[in-house]
Amino acid sequence: MRRRDFLGASLPTLLALNHERTNADERARAADFDPTELDIATLQEQLGGNLNSAALVTAYFARIARLDASGPCFRSVIAVNPEALEHARMLDAERRSGKIRGPLHGIPILVKDNIATRDPLPTTAGSLALANAFHRVDAPLVARLRAAGAIVLGKTNLSEWANFRSTLSSSGWSAVGGQTGNPYDPARNPSGSSSGSATAAALSFCAVSIGTETDGSILSPSALCGLVGLKPTLGAVSGAGIVPISPRQDVAGPMARTVADALAVASMIYEQPRVAAAASVAPSNEFRIGICAPPDSIRKEAKSLYLAAIDVWRRTGVEVVDAVLPRGFRDAGNAEFTALLYEFKAAIDNYLGDLSAEQTSVRSLAELVEFNRRNAERELALFGQEIFEMALDKGPLTDKTYLDAIAELRERVDVLGLETLFRELGVDVLVAPGNGPAALIDPVLGDRRDGGGSSLGSAAAIAGYPSLTLPIGLVKGLPVGMTLVAPRHAEDRLLRIAARFEREGQLRVPPRYARS
Repeated sequence: MRRRDFLGASLPTLLALNHERTNADERARAADFDPTELDIATLQEQLGGNLNSAALVTAYFARIARLDASGPCFRSVIAVNPEALEHARMLDAERRSGKIRGPLHGIPILVKDNIATRDPLPTTAGSLALANAFHRVDAPLVARLRAAGAIVLGKTNLSEWANFRSTLSSSGWSAVGGQTGNPYDPARNPSGSSSGSATAAALSFCAVSIGTETDGSILSPSALCGLVGLKPTLGAVSGAGIVPISPRQDVAGPMARTVADALAVASMIYEQPRVAAAASVAPSNEFRIGICAPPDSIRKEAKSLYLAAIDVWRRTGVEVVDAVLPRGFRDAGNAEFTALLYEFKAAIDNYLGDLSAEQTSVRSLAELVEFNRRNAERELALFGQEIFEMALDKGPLTDKTYLDAIAELRERVDVLGLETLFRELGVDVLVAPGNGPAALIDPVLGDRRDGGGSSLGSAAAIAGYPSLTLPIGLVKGLPVGMTLVAPRHAEDRLLRIAARFEREGQLRVPPRYARS
């Protein structure tokens, strides 16, 4: 099937076409294999035995067909890659010849649909305006994964335009992909904007998924979907080939079921191999952790889980000290939103302007606003585009209003915030409650804004520090997370500490659909 023939094909159609391409051996091996909850190391053991990557791809496709495209219908996968089987067979041939590229050789991953891949799938950001936006070149982070032997299984749904279109949006909804459900209850919100990446990873539709974050879009869906989500230091992963909101804050990272899997992917997509040290450095008992008190907004059940998690930290043998977050973190929201409006207008104009007429007829934010108005029945049926319209009114990045907002953010969040906290407390990592549990999906009123999480993760996003979320249990069957933040480029430290907590606590509970 040609690249163009996939335009407009439904997920069930794409899955059926891929099923037709499998041979009897691949189908038989896939039927005998259940990838549910298996980590990368276990998958590699299997691939060294009776399993091969083509059968593994087939098994994941069968699982997506059974749970995502039908059954509970989570709608986390926006499209599957028609070339995935071909790539898997090529990697199987390499394995048979003795060539193993590394720990990701033959491992299927899913990529958020605002990240360009050279597969015959458009990069839509969830918008009908980009429904024909095929790319011939991978985003650098995808190219690095592919070179390491990973298989791009497909693209995940997302909050349209990475949740920067309306203040009343329902996270996980896009005009292209529909509404993604939470993996623990499809009627509940998966959080955004990397909603599909979170649900897909939690439900074992892939080994690991890739999400993106401007502020909260990796950490929040990972927390509400029971995952380990890593937001790297700003600039550690190339942002080229990603539909932008803000080059000052945008970054891509792994969303996984274990710390080890997050590390395996992060070590391949980082532009510099700093994070790889986490796998080779021996465990240390010299860590010092700053524990932030739960905010007043936190739900009592989530607070109990967080306090229990602090006890886990103590059992790991690290030194625990109290940390108080500056008030400036909570007051930074207005300045951040102002800055993002300016940055989005400039960045999206540049991004759309670089696309060809064949990829889209929309070449600027102004044209995008008009496109949505013309296609209001499909694009604006649930909520509007007031953020787009606010951004459209902004001037250039030389405006004093923008420069003042940036200066305020640097002073409040970085210089007098995280930089000061790390220096004065002498800690390796700051820890605070994350988001959860998930609210019901509400297409009328939009997302609930009282998740009870700390402002620590947002501060890390604004200042460009690395952050990570860990599962700490369930509230009435729904996951709750905990946020960790480290100094810039200290991902090796962050991941080692997280791995220690995971070994001691083992607090992730798989969704009940895991083996249905």
